Amino acid sequence: MMLRAVMGLLAILALGSAVHAGDRSDSEPSCDGNTYQMVECLKAKTAEWDTRLNTAYQKAVQDAQPAQREQLRTAQRLWIQYRNANCLYYGMGEGTIARLDAGECMRSMTEARAKELEGLGRQ
Repeated sequence: MMLRAVMGLLAILALGSAVHAGDRSDSEPSCDGNTYQMVECLKAKTAEWDTRLNTAYQKAVQDAQPAQREQLRTAQRLWIQYRNANCLYYGMGEGTIARLDAGECMRSMTEARAKELEGLGRQ
């Protein structure tokens, strides 16, 4: 039981490092607080990245060659299914850490895809 508590604490500390890492400015608020506050913070950050992702996706579709457009649409639909299934896996874990893991999964995968789509025109 003690080992499980220590492992849980280590997981929370690791998540805290992951939440604070990345390319953000120092003025961006961190996701500290109780579990509810951390989950809500991750949701807000995910929503910001989702907006950026949608803008980049629309531009990528517009800029794509006609033969590429349908493939990009198919790839995006499949990517959304994969992200949702992948993050659901984390959300099905034990304890409140599962909610944080799932939230960080959604945020980080959405950020990565937004950046990928933003880079399509620069390749």
